[in-house]
Amino acid sequence: IPNHESWLLGTMFWLHGSSNNEPHKPPSPAAAGGQTPSSNTTQTGVHVAAASTRQEACSLIPETWRFDCYPERYIVVTKELCEARNCCFIPASSSTSHPSGGNGIPWCFYPPDFPSYSLRSINNTSLGQKGTLVKEVKTYYPEDIFTLELEMRYETNTRLRVRITDPSEPRFEVPVSVPTATMNAENPDYVVELSKNPFGLIVKRKSTGMVLVNTTVAPLFYANQFLQFSTVLPTPFIYGLGEHRSTFLHDVHWNTLTMWARDVPPTEKTNLYGAHPFYLAMEEGGNSHGFFMLNSNAMDVALQPAPALTWRTIGGILDFYIFLGPEPGSVIQQYMEVIGYPAMPIYWAMGYHLCRWGYKTSNSTWDVVRSLRNYGIPQDVQWNDIDYMDKFMDFTYDPTNFGTLPDLVKDLHAHDQRYVIILDPGISSTQPEGSYWPYDEGLKRGVFMKDDENRTLIGKVWPGLTAYPDFSDEVTHEWWYDNLQKFHQKVPFDGLWIDMNEPSNFLDGSTHDCPSNHWEYPPYTPSVLGDLLRAKTVCASAQQKLSLHYNLHSLYGLMEAKASASALKRITAKRPFVISRSTFPSQGMYSGHWLGDNRSQWKDLYTSIAGILTFNLLGIPLVGADVCGFSEEPQEEMCVRWTQLGAFYPFTRNHNALDMKPQDPTAFSPLARTAMKQALLLRYSLFPLLYTLFHHAHVHGHTVARPLMFEFPKDVKTYGIDKQFLWGQSLLVTPVLNPGVDSVVGYFPEALWYDYYTGDAVHSKGEELQLHAPLDKINLHLREGSITPTQTPNLTLWVSSGQPLHLVSALTEDGSATGDLFWDDGESIDTFETNQYAYIVFNVTKNVMTSQVLHNHVEATYITVESASFYGVKEKPSRVLVNTQDALFTYKENQVSFGNKTFGVMDVDTGNGKNSHVWC
Repeated sequence: IPNHESWLLGTMFWLHGSSNNEPHKPPSPAAAGGQTPSSNTTQTGVHVAAASTRQEACSLIPETWRFDCYPERYIVVTKELCEARNCCFIPASSSTSHPSGGNGIPWCFYPPDFPSYSLRSINNTSLGQKGTLVKEVKTYYPEDIFTLELEMRYETNTRLRVRITDPSEPRFEVPVSVPTATMNAENPDYVVELSKNPFGLIVKRKSTGMVLVNTTVAPLFYANQFLQFSTVLPTPFIYGLGEHRSTFLHDVHWNTLTMWARDVPPTEKTNLYGAHPFYLAMEEGGNSHGFFMLNSNAMDVALQPAPALTWRTIGGILDFYIFLGPEPGSVIQQYMEVIGYPAMPIYWAMGYHLCRWGYKTSNSTWDVVRSLRNYGIPQDVQWNDIDYMDKFMDFTYDPTNFGTLPDLVKDLHAHDQRYVIILDPGISSTQPEGSYWPYDEGLKRGVFMKDDENRTLIGKVWPGLTAYPDFSDEVTHEWWYDNLQKFHQKVPFDGLWIDMNEPSNFLDGSTHDCPSNHWEYPPYTPSVLGDLLRAKTVCASAQQKLSLHYNLHSLYGLMEAKASASALKRITAKRPFVISRSTFPSQGMYSGHWLGDNRSQWKDLYTSIAGILTFNLLGIPLVGADVCGFSEEPQEEMCVRWTQLGAFYPFTRNHNALDMKPQDPTAFSPLARTAMKQALLLRYSLFPLLYTLFHHAHVHGHTVARPLMFEFPKDVKTYGIDKQFLWGQSLLVTPVLNPGVDSVVGYFPEALWYDYYTGDAVHSKGEELQLHAPLDKINLHLREGSITPTQTPNLTLWVSSGQPLHLVSALTEDGSATGDLFWDDGESIDTFETNQYAYIVFNVTKNVMTSQVLHNHVEATYITVESASFYGVKEKPSRVLVNTQDALFTYKENQVSFGNKTFGVMDVDTGNGKNSHVWC
């Protein structure tokens, strides 16, 4: 453990040094990619320390490496205020600077010698190391904890866990189940170094020496309600940190991302519905790593262009994981191993969902369903928003306007369709005693949150005054199940849409306000919308079974989703379908997510892609945005383009707001309606691929909608792409995102690509290509080496999933390709875990296609391969055999972009064979 004489010496080293004596130090602002400059540390540091006054030492810190000492918003920080915190005060030269807390170059920042913890002792353990951190000097936040326990667990070769706790007092810890390691990793891919005085943690990749984490750049804070540390980032390429409205690649230029679940339409630089303190970072050369902070308290994550990042939270403990990847997909798999793999959705979750707020009657809802059927537009699921309820109360339906709702649901089921209802957590508290069982029974069982005086906390949402169930209590889960079961006997719904579960409140706090205490007014409040923790939610001091709401707030949606999924399993005995607005890590085990109350604007169409990709990183692959936008009137052209893009969301739902014009496909012109129908039928034809991708997400932690950089991590041009994405490894989606155009520019990483519709080849060296994109087309391309299973689409997935397969092989230069298919009954629980599934692998090598059943099941007997297409066949074959019998085939030469080779497309009728063997 290097024992630095002072922070000043270490800091001066990394700003001015030039040898590799201390490779763990942060990068010089001029050094590339996290590599460290060199110098004779001690001589340089001593020289600078001796020659500089404190002000000179402060002035030597470049602006990009200033770590904010006064992050409070709305305070104009003067020199006197700053120096009262023992920090440097230098107005910045840039117009992006700020004298008050906010996004910009800080004027008040930590000096090199700011007091911090030192490492008093360190000992080896069976899992890694344990040490003691101590400090002598109080900071400017109250209730400093002067002695801490440091524990480093070398859990696997690619996973390091670090915990910093208070050894004298228990503190709140996130009640999410994580793996318990039992032994030290044998050959970790990481190297851990510790700086002793001041304390700092350095984690490097063993194979490259790349510094992944280095906390020596700024002081560690550990007070009762203020915990903070900073780290370098190896490059500016950082992703995740949901939920925020932004580009997929985050901007590191003084960008603070706040996490505290909040009901607000997607808005830039605002804390939104969910909290996900996880990031994926790219390194030079294409490696990547991940970082997960297991903390649910309100927090700021401050990015700065050094590049560096600061974690700033107001409760709990510091408990974090570092995942070594090295591929981006491997990082996500390792993250899923900790928080839990996403559930395998029920098959109809992947169909087309239709909803709106404002159908107003069950009969008008029914009319829309019939209209889609009449036009031959596929639909699997019909939803209703809160207008189906009686006075907006959960577990009721309006007997007048929705009197035929049970008949509607019966009709949907008769047509192999499904029905989903919305539920809000707020339970009406003002009905006459004995008239509303959910509230009366909830009071009896004590399921509602209490205020600081132990009264039922009352807020206000759609039904008026409401009580809030405490989903941290198992008693509440049973009460929730009982309510759902009773209502299911009246309206046999198939899935649940849980909304308003941040939890949302039309008041700030409660009808009795909130107490004036340190939970409501902590020493530091992160940059939450509304500036108060209780803004449009319940009091932070509200009491729940497991802890105060102060600690549990951002877990509310997760806990409600867990209760809802459990109840649905018991009621339907099938895989539960739950879509939740508020989310937290591990949510994918219980629900999907939609991106909230977006707008019918082209910008929202574009930003939805970043949202879809981010939530796939966060372990919630069943995700989509409201197709055509929720609020405002959609233009017809935009709705067509959005339906085309939405057909490739993992979860596809069209939804719009009260008093807006209808925006389902039947509401538009014949041209638009036909284009939307084609897009949805295209989605249904690709169901075997999508279903198999969800299987790999469930079993292996793969992404479904996938960023290009996951498949091409060495191609830096892919790092910022969020106007295209992949399904799995090989289906490239290039949507139109602008009005009035009939072409779109897409980036094609180095590979051989084939137009999905025609088989025309694109031999790209890593370049942009302008693609023809008339209003009725979304561009799709297949990557070489893939076999894509498809089916003839129909009006529901129940019907289309029974159709024979058509296999599309996109051949490599040497004529090879592989693909697979996971197949089960589509709805039974845990089919993979109980071996109730079929798994088939397809392969093309040396002019021979084979299909092999690797895991057999009765489901495999229902699967036939009716036909196959081969893209990239170099010459017309004289003969094609299927299972030793001559088969009909067609062959045509196709055009090739960026090359002078000739490729052909061959279509083969395989004669409905179960285990096909095609020879050319």
